[in-house]
Amino acid sequence: MIDDIMKKINFLILVLVSSILFPNPILGKQLPLWEAGLGGTYLIMPDYRGSDESRSYLLPFPYLIYRGEFLKVDREQISGLLFKTNRLRLDLSFHGSVPVDSDKNKARKGMPNLDPTFEVGPSLEVLLAENKISEYKVTLTFPIRSVWSTDFKSLRGAGWTFTPRFNVDLYNIGKKGWDFGLSLGPIFGDTAYHDYFYEVKPAYATLERPAYSSQTGYGGLQCAVLLEKKFKKMAAGVFIRGESLQGAVFSNSPLVKTDLSFMGGLYFSWIFWESKTLVEADK
Repeated sequence: MIDDIMKKINFLILVLVSSILFPNPILGKQLPLWEAGLGGTYLIMPDYRGSDESRSYLLPFPYLIYRGEFLKVDREQISGLLFKTNRLRLDLSFHGSVPVDSDKNKARKGMPNLDPTFEVGPSLEVLLAENKISEYKVTLTFPIRSVWSTDFKSLRGAGWTFTPRFNVDLYNIGKKGWDFGLSLGPIFGDTAYHDYFYEVKPAYATLERPAYSSQTGYGGLQCAVLLEKKFKKMAAGVFIRGESLQGAVFSNSPLVKTDLSFMGGLYFSWIFWESKTLVEADK
């Protein structure tokens, strides 16, 4: 399987430049308009990027895939189509972060808890190479999102992020139902976003945790890898994401305890129901 992945990646490198100028022939795959079921995931993730303390989560979740023309819901994101051509796609996309109990984090002890955040904004996808016969796709994505924190009683603005990504997706590797995904790119944010996680106000400063305020700019490099196996009515996968904060504008914050961190997990999903209506879809 690894040899198959490397062969496809080498082939993608060869066709990348020519594919930008000369589109590959594409055949659409007919899949159900929607699929529904249940799933579960086991996650290990740091309290926040730069934290040296991690938590594990064992969570059930509803499984829903919707492949509408203007609205798409999948395992990765919810997106609403705003504009599309053969090479460009503009979505409305969403993202978020988990809450942090500061009493359980040594670096933040005595500081206010971090509420969960959600992000929303446009994401431009540029198709570099695609062939649905060979089942691969290479894209660049440019998400710009407004960030909001919430205690579920009110909303507060928490800045913005810009997270351009280079993505490689290989589908049905070896015709065995294996999918592979690779995503790589930097993270940028404004002062409000970085301060939400890394600011230390004077009221919470100590000898070991001096007051600190960040600035707008580079916020680190992120790389994520996903490997998934699809069955007729089930899917299972493993993923890992590594993040480097070397050179980040907030790297001097006393709340940054490590400049290299990882998160990962396992998940499975079981489809109970699916639409009889078929639509042309990528996956």
